[in-house]
Amino acid sequence: MHAVIRASVPLMELAAERCRAPAAGAGGEEPGLRALARFLPEHIGRELHHDDWLLRDMAAAGLDPERERERPPAPSVARMVGAQYYWVRHHHPVSLLGYIAVLELHAPSVELPALLAERTGLPPAAFDTLRLHAEEDGGHSAEVLAAIDAAACSASARRAVRLSVLHTAAALGEVLDEISAPDSPEAPRRESARTRPGPSGPAEDGGVAGP
Repeated sequence: MHAVIRASVPLMELAAERCRAPAAGAGGEEPGLRALARFLPEHIGRELHHDDWLLRDMAAAGLDPERERERPPAPSVARMVGAQYYWVRHHHPVSLLGYIAVLELHAPSVELPALLAERTGLPPAAFDTLRLHAEEDGGHSAEVLAAIDAAACSASARRAVRLSVLHTAAALGEVLDEISAPDSPEAPRRESARTRPGPSGPAEDGGVAGP
């Protein structure tokens, strides 16, 4: 997920750049572009450094953040994120709102971080990113939907957003399947997982104990 989230701000910066260059292929829909251009800078400010939060969570979970940063992102991540780069640069920056909607439309419950810490045996600090999103993102759904209503003000723009939503949802499912698959080569490994106790005893072979 770090490989996904570290691309969020660069993607929005690219979309903001494209909003300033409608003649270069953004479609010339000035009202929609102006609405998108107003939304993106504020949203970029809210998303800054979230990838750094995840690196701290990794360290709290017993992972090596540098190893996770250095290894190539999974092809499933490249398919999910890379499609947005293509659509933003070669079609219309409004496409990115579909991607943002899938990733951010529903903030996690404030109870979820503590529940995950209890069930996995990981320290609460390993879920700080999730906790912060639960505490801060309650109003994001309305803001994202309002941005879509304002920016996708033509049939072609709405089609672009819908296509982005459908692709992102399917691609995110593939990413999550890879993360959760037993013995997945993309699954992070915790050096201390073999000995860290969980609710049902110590985990073995890099797994997580508990229900």
